[in-house]
Amino acid sequence: MENILNFTRHDLEIWLESKGIRPFRAGQIFKWLYIRQVDTFEQMTDLSKDFRKTLEDSFYLQRLFIEDKQISADTTEKFLHKLSDGQHIESVLIPEKDHFTLCVSSQVGCAQNCQFCLTAKGGFVRNLNVCEIIAQIRDARYYLIQKKIDPLKLSNIVFMGMGEPLANYKTLIKALEIITDSDYGLKFSSRRVTVSTCGLVPKITQLGLDTGVNLAVSLNATTDKMRSRLMPINKKYPLNELLEACRTFTIKPRNKITFEYILMKGVNDTKEDALRLVKLLDPIKAKVNLIPFNGYDKSGFKRPTKKEISDFLQILLDRNITAMTRKSKGDDILAACGQLKAKLY
Repeated sequence: MENILNFTRHDLEIWLESKGIRPFRAGQIFKWLYIRQVDTFEQMTDLSKDFRKTLEDSFYLQRLFIEDKQISADTTEKFLHKLSDGQHIESVLIPEKDHFTLCVSSQVGCAQNCQFCLTAKGGFVRNLNVCEIIAQIRDARYYLIQKKIDPLKLSNIVFMGMGEPLANYKTLIKALEIITDSDYGLKFSSRRVTVSTCGLVPKITQLGLDTGVNLAVSLNATTDKMRSRLMPINKKYPLNELLEACRTFTIKPRNKITFEYILMKGVNDTKEDALRLVKLLDPIKAKVNLIPFNGYDKSGFKRPTKKEISDFLQILLDRNITAMTRKSKGDDILAACGQLKAKLY
C-alpha cells in the first residue's frame, strides 16, 4: 500500500483509468487532499462510498509526526519531523512581512560535505520520498489553519533545508509538479518556489528545461582552490563549468539567478574576493545574497565584522551587482542557513 501523496495528479489519473474510473476524479481527490486538508478518504464526501473504499484499500494518507518544535525570538518556527522509518528531518517556517516562507528538506542528511554546513556533519542517510517532501508543505499549511491563519499566507517555498535537492532529482520534479499544480494541487506559483544547489551542473541545466522555478546557487568562493576546500563538489564541477551552466540556465525574462555567498572571516571576505565575484558574475543575470556565517559549536569558522560585511556589499553595489545582506532568521534555535541537523536539543 502506498502513500497517496506520492502521486502527482497525472499519476493518479493513470491509476484511475487502470481501475476503469474516469480520470477527472483525480482533481476531486487532489482538492480534498491539498485544499480541504482531509485526513481520511472517508471525509471525501462527494465521492461514492464504494470509490472511497477502493481508495482506502489501495492507499494510505499520513501526516508527518512532529517530535519537537522550537520558536525563535524572531518567531521563526523549526519542526523536527520523525519519519516512518525512525529517521529525522527538519523544516523551517519563516515569517515575512505579509506572508510565510517554508524551508523544505529533500534528503535525510547530505552527502556533499560542505565544510561550513552543520547538516553535512551527520553524513547522508537517504533520499526523501515525494510524500515526505509534500507533507512538509501540506502539514505547514494545516498548522497555520490550526493557528487560525490563512493557509495561503504560506506562499513561498525554498528547497534550502537538509540535503541537496538536485541529488534527489526525479523525486524533486514530481514534488514540484504537485507544488505548482495551479488547479487542484498546492497552488504555489513557480516564481515563488526556489531550488538551491551546491552545484550539480548537469542537473542545473535539466532543471531549467523541466521547470519554471527559481534557481539559487551556493557559491561561497571565487577561486577553484578555495571553493574545492569549502565545497568538495567543486572538484567534480569547477567554477567555469558551474557558471557556464548558470549562463545558459532557462529563466523567465525578468528573473535572475540567486548566488548565495556565505561570508566567513578570513576565508572569503576580502576586497579581492569581492572584485573576483563581480568579474565571475558579470555575464550572468545574477543577484547576490550575502549570508554572514551562522555559527555552531566546533564549526571552525567565524562571522566577519559588520564593517567587513558592509564593505564587501558596497564593492558589489558600486559595480552594479544586485546584492543584499540576508538577515538570518532563527539562528538562536539553529534554524538558519547551514544549521539544520535534525537532532533533539
